[in-house]
Amino acid sequence: MPTTMDAGPFRVPPQPAAGDELNTAKFPKLNYRRSTAPLRWFECATMVAIDFVGVTKSYGKRVVVDGMSFTVAPGECLGLLGPNGAGKSTITRLLLGMATPDAGEITVFGVPVPARARLARGRIGVVPQFDNLDHRFTVRENLLVFGRYFGMSKREVEAVSPSLLEFARLENKADARVAELSGGMKRRLTLARALINDPQLLVMDEPTTGLDPQARHLIWERLRSLLARGKTILLTTHFMEEAERLCDRLCVLEQGRKIAEGRPHALIDEQIGCQVVEVYGGNPHELRSLVKPYAQRIELSGETLFCYAPDPEQVLTQLRGVAGLRLLQRPPNLEDVFLRLTGREMKD
Repeated sequence: MPTTMDAGPFRVPPQPAAGDELNTAKFPKLNYRRSTAPLRWFECATMVAIDFVGVTKSYGKRVVVDGMSFTVAPGECLGLLGPNGAGKSTITRLLLGMATPDAGEITVFGVPVPARARLARGRIGVVPQFDNLDHRFTVRENLLVFGRYFGMSKREVEAVSPSLLEFARLENKADARVAELSGGMKRRLTLARALINDPQLLVMDEPTTGLDPQARHLIWERLRSLLARGKTILLTTHFMEEAERLCDRLCVLEQGRKIAEGRPHALIDEQIGCQVVEVYGGNPHELRSLVKPYAQRIELSGETLFCYAPDPEQVLTQLRGVAGLRLLQRPPNLEDVFLRLTGREMKD
């Protein structure tokens, strides 16, 4: 992991403190070939991994990315949070050179995109939201076919495949057809496939959507090990827990604009900064009037009333005498931040 480095608006995550280190010894070492690319821009520790500067993209009269600017440092995980239509998918398409911005500049490790997108994509691994594996082929054959897209020979793919399959815990499924795999196995294969070219940057679109909790936690474990090895990740997600666990920084998007940016816990402190009392049941409008004098802010989401209170005991005292209520006092989280900034729930 790179050492702490101030570089404009971003910061490379520091080395973990003694006793807090992720034990990467338990993870298999990925057996990659050494790149022969003539440009070694990806090895420059002081270079920005991703640089978006004033990027705008419209489709017809609809502006989907509106003056977007952000940077990602090498070895950092940046999360993009936002409802559908916020511009997350368009940003990833712009980053990969699959769409051309109307204005602004994009570079990936110093390489301009889309002008030299093909060169940039050679150092990027992509994990799409939806399964696009070839179900007719085996697990091993999927890696082989994908490796050929990067100009790798069969021998080179065969050399790296065992360590990738071990990393994805699919070593016993190498000859199984993709159609026979569970949803979690398919996602892990998609991750292994994205690593076939030893990318320095991973672009991940909703990597754990549709997975059960056990499969989701396994993916998170794999991603943390990649970050510990210095990989850079751009992550779009609907899972607040995922964002809080993996991301060094977050950009909250709304209608193509960045409305907040910062480290997860810093955003929570800045935007919320007090305890939360969740209220289930009863008439939310009557309850709002009852607790309003004691709450800093009140949000209604579905059937749940969220009361943000510097002194939650005052709110609880007012509600304990009301029949049919379920009360939960808890610390603030990223979902509270999202509700405050966008005024609505995250939509799948």
